[in-house]
Amino acid sequence: MSDGTVTLPWLVVRQDDNGNRYRVGRYATRAEAERIANSLDERGHQQLYWVERVGPNGASAG
Repeated sequence: MSDGTVTLPWLVVRQDDNGNRYRVGRYATRAEAERIANSLDERGHQQLYWVERVGPNGASAG
């Protein structure tokens, strides 16, 4: 990137058993985000984890 910034368009999102949603992290590739989401999901908690792509305006596209 010419402006020295790094684009991290993939989010891992967690939803707890009360329906609250939290951004866990942002990642450069979908594969990396899915690997993190899967590793968190394997812990056996009641939370749900999924991957969303962030659009150019910063809004979640998933």
